Amino acid sequence: MRLIFIYMNKFEELGLGEAIIKAVNDMGFETPSEVQEKAIPILLDKDTDIVALAQTGTGKTAAFGFPLIEKIDSKSKITQGLILSPTRELCLQITNELKNYSKYIPGLRTVAIYGGASIMDQAKEIKRGAQIIVATPGRMQDMINRKMVDITNIDYCILDEADEMLNMGFYEDISAILADTPKEKSTWLFSATMPREVSTIAKRFMHDPVEITVGHKNTGSENVSHEYYVVNSRDRYAALKRLSDANPDIFSVVFCRTKRDTQKVAENLIGDGYNAAALHGDLSQNQRDLVMKSFRNRQIQMLVATDVAARGIDVNDITHVINYQLPDEIETYTHRSGRTGRAGKSGVSMVIVSKSEVRKIKSVERIIKKSFEKKEIPSGEEICQVQLFHLASDIGKAEINHEIDSYLPSINEVLEEFSKEELIKKFFSVEFSRFHNYYKKSRDLNASGGDREGDSYNSDGSTRYFINVGEKDGFDWMTLKDFLKEVLELGGDSLSRVDVKESFSFFNTNSEYQERVLSVFEDFKMEGRKVNVEISKDSGRSRGGRRRRDNGGSGGGFKGKRRSDGFKPKGKKRFDSNEDRGSRSGGDRGRDRRKRSDRR
Repeated sequence: MRLIFIYMNKFEELGLGEAIIKAVNDMGFETPSEVQEKAIPILLDKDTDIVALAQTGTGKTAAFGFPLIEKIDSKSKITQGLILSPTRELCLQITNELKNYSKYIPGLRTVAIYGGASIMDQAKEIKRGAQIIVATPGRMQDMINRKMVDITNIDYCILDEADEMLNMGFYEDISAILADTPKEKSTWLFSATMPREVSTIAKRFMHDPVEITVGHKNTGSENVSHEYYVVNSRDRYAALKRLSDANPDIFSVVFCRTKRDTQKVAENLIGDGYNAAALHGDLSQNQRDLVMKSFRNRQIQMLVATDVAARGIDVNDITHVINYQLPDEIETYTHRSGRTGRAGKSGVSMVIVSKSEVRKIKSVERIIKKSFEKKEIPSGEEICQVQLFHLASDIGKAEINHEIDSYLPSINEVLEEFSKEELIKKFFSVEFSRFHNYYKKSRDLNASGGDREGDSYNSDGSTRYFINVGEKDGFDWMTLKDFLKEVLELGGDSLSRVDVKESFSFFNTNSEYQERVLSVFEDFKMEGRKVNVEISKDSGRSRGGRRRRDNGGSGGGFKGKRRSDGFKPKGKKRFDSNEDRGSRSGGDRGRDRRKRSDRR
């Protein structure tokens, strides 16, 4: 009873009412988190605008949810509170949590509205009376335009994961929604990082906000250690498998930049015998729900996800976050690493990088204000040792099944000629030989030191590429540059030295985009033709390169063959790569994301 009394008083000291304290007791919350201790008393005490910066997984939902519920008049059916969140997963998660917090408050209804579900059904739910609406920006703006919802009299507007919403391209929607709300309302902005776009929203729509910071701005969780591994680009997937095998109890989220990479990595892992699944925007809501249910039940050990889809992941026991590729936006790393190290537990964030990406680690360190430790990809021998001792530990902890007792005399008769040591060796050989055979001749995956093997790195920090299209295919330097800018989603200043030859061409990008370029063109086709891009070996030469290739220099699998199918790319926007146009590299953060994100 004494423990319960202390626990109850901890939350009562924040000023929360009896109904929420009772719900907190039911949910097993033991003590408020730092962001809750700082935000709740302020929000309960007065109506004010607030900017709260706290790492993902620190309890921000309760920090704004508790005071919001306290301030809502449950006897009135009009909408009084609006919460905007970036994805439907997070929208549903917040809604479910608010319902749990308010279960002892009669008449209080929270309704979720998001893309991918019937807008008419959601409108009916609101019409029945919804004091709190939790919404994705795109669907919310759609319902406002259709006059299906009235937020002109709300008292409170909460922007949750504000940095991610703005990173996804929702600035215009958020601005339009906020413009439809009363000026005298209170605006509460919660975010893990404080990029320029979030500051702009705060300055434009908030009045003298109170600022709360848990830790330092944009920093990562104190419970997360950060590691990076340098490999050659071609060994990225092999490195991922080694890191998984070296951590037998791994329960992880593997982050990829694009939907295509996410699906491909997940399929490869499944094919190689790992308990894995993909989570990305091309899955239906039902498919996502099934994947997340399996992940929470630990039927899946490695969840391969895009940044957008992962916004709805709320699992406390994730041991590792693996950055299969670094995100395009450095601030996004904070959100990724925040998936582990939750609820006071420790976690590890691993980054697999090529040599050309190593300098990005320094940029991430500046953002999160933490240092990375460079580590080596484990050797096959090291992994075998880890797995062998893990197997021994599992056997030691296994409960004895006494149903086999009746078979023991016959078993002893078969094995009586062997000593204890021989039996142990035979048992482990049966269980372990296949694994050992796989790794016994494995090579070192760690990239060599200073030389940039396989990379074409110029003194100006750019990488030069060969592409197997040229003048014969209807390109000149301007149309090829436009084509590359569109496919790679790069600004004009990121592409340079476009040099078009008769049957092939060269171009440069900033070296930080090397992984994107190679990934996009890995399985890229145009009108059924494979468009091949590879890193040029003559990058140090002047424009034009004077590079000579055999058979006319077409390379990349075409070997100088003349085109006879009328391939004319000028002005075309037809693609038949392994994913749709919206899922190409960088598609999870493209310019049209704002119109699509609610369906993810």
